[in-house]
Formats: sequence, structure tokens, C-alpha cells
Amino acid sequence: MSKRRLIAAAAFIGLLASARASEPLHLVLATATPGGGFPAYGAALAAAIREVDPDLTLELRASKGSTENLILLREGRVDLGLVQGEYAYEVLAGQGTLPAVTVVAPVYAAPGLFVVAADSPVRSLDDLRGRPVALGTRSSGLTAMGRTILRGAGIDPDHEIRPILLDHAGDGPAMVRAGQAAALFGGGTGWPGFRTMAEGPGGARFLGPSATALPAILAASPSLRRITVAPGTFPGQDAAIETVGSWSLVLGKPGLDPAAVSRLVAAIDKAKPALARRLPHERPSDPRDLAQAVPAAWLHPATAAFLRGE
Repeated sequence: MSKRRLIAAAAFIGLLASARASEPLHLVLATATPGGGFPAYGAALAAAIREVDPDLTLELRASKGSTENLILLREGRVDLGLVQGEYAYEVLAGQGTLPAVTVVAPVYAAPGLFVVAADSPVRSLDDLRGRPVALGTRSSGLTAMGRTILRGAGIDPDHEIRPILLDHAGDGPAMVRAGQAAALFGGGTGWPGFRTMAEGPGGARFLGPSATALPAILAASPSLRRITVAPGTFPGQDAAIETVGSWSLVLGKPGLDPAAVSRLVAAIDKAKPALARRLPHERPSDPRDLAQAVPAAWLHPATAAFLRGE
């Protein structure tokens, strides 16, 4: 083939790819209960993507959280689901011969913290013994993280505190303000419950595990990473807080179309500035973070190709 024909063929292929990219693409994304971090993230992500690819629509589907999202993905009732790191790691590591859910994109690294009213007598996790603690919703991965942190700190989350499981993630701050809970557990520097507490009347204080408990917590869960919450992250927070956390992930259903994933991941990458405007307290989702967050074998093939620069 002549050089002129090669150039013409390449241009034609480029036009076809461009045409497909402008075609409408509709994907259903399962989030969680109102008032939590996943619905806020899903809404911000959908809006940010519309800015860079107006024909790519993310339809948000409310759910009970990570546990239900994995069921919805397995059954093919949604295309994508937001899943907290500990649940995601457990499922991805043990899929066996089942049709595989795969990692499409990162959400953000979520440091796990307990928040109390600023004037609370609770000064450490040990002070939670015997007290009511809102751990999160029944199906939330954050609830599982909270239990892991307490166990690593030497506190039985079923018997040495009075665990409260919420119907809606947004109920937690009001329970702490009303004295119905001594503390609320959550994850993410922009998590709505944390912001509600920190920016509300009287302010709030944030607690992580002790330095001596961190090694035991990390040993108990391979999905967790040590995270430092910098001073000033929350109003009135003067000192850094050492804790643990994990990457929450966007997972795709078995057999999710590679072309759809390729387009979505490219849009997420391009939409980082728009997403940062909408979630100013979180680090913008960057697909490249997956290289350090999860094993390559767990990635959707189209996401892996993006990370390879293909």
C-alpha cells in the first residue's frame, strides 16, 4: 500500500473512532444510601463527565452500599458499582471460577476516622468502651473498616462498645449531636458526615487509632494502607492524624464492554479538574492511582490498556 493510502486509511480509522466516541453511551452506576460519600461522589462524577463527554451518561442507582452493589454487579443489573476497599479486595482476591467483576477506576483513598463533638469527653478509641458508636449502615464497607480498626485497637466491636447500625448514612451526625451516639465512624476527608460534624455548631474532633495499634490493624487487612490526615484538613484540626484507610473502587460487571470502559476511563481522566471543583475536600480520581492500589490482574482489560498508554 502506498504512503498516501496508508495516511488515508489512518485518517479514516480516526474518523470512525471519533464518530463512535460521540455516540450516546449510557451506564448505570450503583452508589449507596443518601447522605453518604458514595452518592455524593457519584453525583459529582456524573456531572464532571458531562462536561468533557456530554454524550456519556452515568445513571445513578441508590443502593444499600458495597454489599448490595456487588450483588447487583454479579447479576448484571447495573454496569458499575462503587465498592469500599475492604469489600472490594476480599471479592477480587477470591473470585475463583465465578464470572469476574473487574476494577474500572479508583474513587479516592478514604482514611477511616471516628468523629466526636468537640466538647466530648472521648479522647481516644479506648474511651469508646461501653459507649454507643454509630459504625455506619448495615451494608457499607466503611462499617467493616470501622470494625477492623476497633479490633486492631483491642476493642471488640460487638461487645465492648454499643454498635449502632444506621438505616441511612446521613443519620449519624444528628445522633452524635443529640447524644444518642458518642461517636460516628466514616471514611474520606470529604465524607458528608465528617463535614456536617466539623462545620456544624460547636465543631468536632477526629480520632484515629493509637500508634501502637496501627501495625495490628494493617496486619489484619491487606487492603488497608497507612494514611496521614494533614493538619487543617478539617476546621479546628491543628495536628496531623495517623490512621488507616483504603481505596474505594469503581467495579464493572462481568463482561462489561471494553469500548465503553475505554471511553469512561478516558473521560474520568479528562474530568479531573471538573471533579476537583465539585469535591474540593477529596483528591480527584486519577485512573493512574490504580497502578499502586490494586494488582494488575484485577483491572478491566480496557483500564489496563489505558495505564499502559495504549
